[in-house]
Amino acid sequence: MKRKEFIQKAGLLTAGVIGVPYLLPTGRLFAGTGTRSVNHVVLCMFAGGVRNIETMQKAEGNLLRNMISGSESITADIASLMDNLPTLTNSPLSQYGTLYKNFRYNSLLAGHFQGNTVALTGAYVDSFVNFNDYTPKPSIFEFYHKHNSSSTTAKNNWWISNSPGENELLSQSLDANYGGKYAANFLCPNIFIPNNSYKPVDLCSTFGAPEKKSADELRTLLNNSFNKPIQVNTNFSNTPQDKEDIDAFVNTLLADANAGVYTDPWGTGVMSGDMYNIYFAERVIKQFKPELLCVNMTDVDTCHANFSNYCVNLHRADYAVAHLWQTIQNTPGMKDDTIMIVVPEHGRDGVHNTVTDAQGRKGIDHGGDNVSKEIFCMVLGPSNVVYQNNIINGVEGESIDIVPTIASVLGFLPDIPSNYITGKVLKSALK
Repeated sequence: MKRKEFIQKAGLLTAGVIGVPYLLPTGRLFAGTGTRSVNHVVLCMFAGGVRNIETMQKAEGNLLRNMISGSESITADIASLMDNLPTLTNSPLSQYGTLYKNFRYNSLLAGHFQGNTVALTGAYVDSFVNFNDYTPKPSIFEFYHKHNSSSTTAKNNWWISNSPGENELLSQSLDANYGGKYAANFLCPNIFIPNNSYKPVDLCSTFGAPEKKSADELRTLLNNSFNKPIQVNTNFSNTPQDKEDIDAFVNTLLADANAGVYTDPWGTGVMSGDMYNIYFAERVIKQFKPELLCVNMTDVDTCHANFSNYCVNLHRADYAVAHLWQTIQNTPGMKDDTIMIVVPEHGRDGVHNTVTDAQGRKGIDHGGDNVSKEIFCMVLGPSNVVYQNNIINGVEGESIDIVPTIASVLGFLPDIPSNYITGKVLKSALK
């Protein structure tokens, strides 16, 4: 289906849904019994496979000048490819919170879907994930929706990703105690970008026979699903007011697409896929001020075949994260009442592969060696809640700690059955 036709049909069929989203019912079963530190959490999956070697260790210079301190010059051949993106903050974002420079993804299954699954469910996966089905373990979206305050509504729970299909599946689980009626609203920015060079599936990893079969099944599933502009979960419905509000929001996004608003919405002269993901997350933030929003990034995965472009995309992702934080601080109701967590889903291998880019740089895969476990995590927030300019250099924290940390700051961790929680709260970041 052509993208113009896709957008037109989406506009005709819109019923309060976006991409492959789910609309949630009003109310929770009961109010959370814990104490809230803030009323909003934004989780930014700085994903696509990011090595600490290029970020925290600055092997190519400081590619994350908005996020971390340091004036190290960027390697000349990489610098020649960089976009002229400004520094948005007076101080690096790390000064507004706690930076874990040696966080860990403690699994040898270094795949994007596996990594996202771990971060959003708080549990490591012990086998190759089935891309064709929901995860067996509930996600932070389900925990939030079931155990949160009854005063909040469906518009408070969002999952934003440019991967309709595999990442959409993370909005809910197969767990009998949770599942679809506690899912997040899912938004796929790609459907709003008419000239985006989006490919429904682009799996660049090399798989063994069982994994290849699953990957081929996923490719077929997603390519077929992309031709269906709307898929509605009929297990539940929104209140009339929530439905009306989300309908209006969808129609505005579609109208802006037809008006060309998305050509260069930040005025930077460049908008990568990650930048668009963050842009649409900002639109949700401005419209609904959600209590829980998770947004995914993926562009750095070009590293398999183009290391130089990987570095360029790290630079763009850094700018996007700073733009997101700036939006939060400029949004009444979110400013000084939001914790933002930024973390990659996994790292990349310690050795390069044999694929060479135009700059003569060899690519890097993420096959699951020990270097693939090395990531970072940044926890930002108001000074009365989060320790400021707190740099933790030693090995501390891991991916499964994200879910209990979010649940703790939003006050519903005590209500989650203990058998679902395998990680711990990142107390060294929180006052």
